[in-house]
Amino acid sequence: MKKYLYLFTFTSVLLFLTSCTSEDKKTVTDTTPAIAVKVSQVVARGNSPFLSVSGKIQATNSADLSTRMMGYVNKVYVNVGDKVRKGQLLVSINNSDLQAKKAQINAGITEANAALNNAQKDYNRFKNLFADNSASQKEMDDMTANYEMAKARVEGANQMKNEINAQFAYSNITAPFSGTVTSKNVEAGNMANPGVPLISIETPGNFEVMAMVPETEISEIKSGTTVDVLVKSINKTLKGKVKEVSTSAKNTGGQYLVKIDLDKTEANILSGMFTTVQFPVERKATSSMVLIPKDAIVTNGQLSGVYTVSQSNTALLRWLRLGRTFGDQVEVLSGLNADEAYIVSGEGKLFNGAKITIQ
Repeated sequence: MKKYLYLFTFTSVLLFLTSCTSEDKKTVTDTTPAIAVKVSQVVARGNSPFLSVSGKIQATNSADLSTRMMGYVNKVYVNVGDKVRKGQLLVSINNSDLQAKKAQINAGITEANAALNNAQKDYNRFKNLFADNSASQKEMDDMTANYEMAKARVEGANQMKNEINAQFAYSNITAPFSGTVTSKNVEAGNMANPGVPLISIETPGNFEVMAMVPETEISEIKSGTTVDVLVKSINKTLKGKVKEVSTSAKNTGGQYLVKIDLDKTEANILSGMFTTVQFPVERKATSSMVLIPKDAIVTNGQLSGVYTVSQSNTALLRWLRLGRTFGDQVEVLSGLNADEAYIVSGEGKLFNGAKITIQ
């Protein structure tokens, strides 16, 4: 009997302690203050407010410098980032073969001039003899032909000299305009090959955007249209104006090239930065588009999500698959349906299961 009495007493104490612990936990949970939040309703749009395409920034004035001759590089006079002026020597290429050809041509010019002087004297002599009827018509014709051929040889030799002088221009690469060196693809001792870029330069300050527009939308793009250009790397939106609209996609894979002049800006933009160009033309969508503000997005590594409101008034983190960016809004491809509520901001740090109160 005592054994059963002890067992009953132990069980009663254990149940009492468990009940007290549960009540304590329940009391702590109930006293947690709720976080005041603001919510918004998802709105599905059948039409996006503008056409958005990808683009890339480049300098308005840029050049990739190469040579038409093959030879070893004697010296490279600049480095990446150096500022150069128009006509400044950038790269010199060994031109020993051109020097030899030039010497041969100069010798040929000397020979041709000597032959011309001799032919001219013979021509003048026979011209006087022919006037006195001391030379036949055949002899006069031969002297005239020899004189004309001698003049032609001199002219040919001079043109060969012009040709070789033009080749010398490709052995000394100079800057076509003032700017900054953006790339250097050769070092002293390397072999320079025809058509291979050696030095790239560009004029900083003036930039343009090269954008590719699909064939379904190109008819809506007009020259002179003002557009918004979102530079993703610096999170800046700049203004630009459409300068050129291509009418052929033969060499661009079905996409039409549109060139946009960027307005002057103090933003730290550089050539090669990727952009999103937003044209103010309505784009017809085949299905509803869900857009939410970028400020409402929660990121964790490569994941992006948004806090929603559960049935028990707690914060519920839902991961999303995002699409394109439209200004300060992001397209939601999956994870959030139309007419659902999501948390825009809160007066405390949100986490999964946090108690919330909607303002």
